Amino acid sequence: MSTAQTVELTGVDGITLVADEWNRPEGPGGSERPTILMLHGGGQNRFSWKNTGQILADQGFHVLALDSRGHGDSDRAPGADYALETMANDVLRIIDSIGRPVTLIGASMGGLTGILVASLGGSAKVTKLVLVDVVPRFEKSGSARIRDFMFGHVDGFDSLEDAAEAVAAYLPHRTKPRSTEGLKKNLRLRDGRWYWHWDPAFLTAPGDDPFQRTEKLEEAAIGLQIPLLLIRGKLSDVVSADGVKDFLAKVPQAEFVELGEAGHTAAGDDNDAFSEVVVAFVTR
Repeated sequence: MSTAQTVELTGVDGITLVADEWNRPEGPGGSERPTILMLHGGGQNRFSWKNTGQILADQGFHVLALDSRGHGDSDRAPGADYALETMANDVLRIIDSIGRPVTLIGASMGGLTGILVASLGGSAKVTKLVLVDVVPRFEKSGSARIRDFMFGHVDGFDSLEDAAEAVAAYLPHRTKPRSTEGLKKNLRLRDGRWYWHWDPAFLTAPGDDPFQRTEKLEEAAIGLQIPLLLIRGKLSDVVSADGVKDFLAKVPQAEFVELGEAGHTAAGDDNDAFSEVVVAFVTR
């Protein structure tokens, strides 16, 4: 069984991006393994994909789970440049360094990034795309709830237990873990307090007009010619049933799967069902 190695990659303007990598192509035939690149959501990091990444690696894929700029162990962005276009260009640099096309799996922010990457890079760089609980016309109320949760705890927590209580209140549909150890992947202890492991400037950096961004992303998605899978958590308040219907009408080649026991954080809410759906799509 392949185990993940932590590697450093280079993004726009030389920024260092950290990833976990399984089945690095080496030796005769190693380069024949198809590559899957996984992009997490805003405020998350590469450990969101730990279980699914391992499952895909066990299927024989070359897998990379990336910490986006400003998240996890990757560099914080100079000038707080967290524009979606910049993140997309980071990913295109990584694909160029891999040297062959990839399948992209993106959750939330990572999915929107993936749409742009697939559009800019074309099928020569991205052969399949999986969108995890995100469409260009997502529900603003659900998105606002995410931002409120992130903003509400930028000053950190007194303890891991306090952080666990906050997460449980935010994700009431998810069974609360017995141990707080897993939270250490997402928090860092500084001066006696636990802080989320992402750059707070990610929330406050100026962005483009939301309406124009939606139009741009939708236009990019409509132009895609590659196989595409949309996965929605049935309990999601970010992607609605109407949002799915609208997206499938505009991107008719897209397949759709709904996970009945999952919300917006679909991969973590029901990882077994999520991984089963992803494996079926990428191995076809």
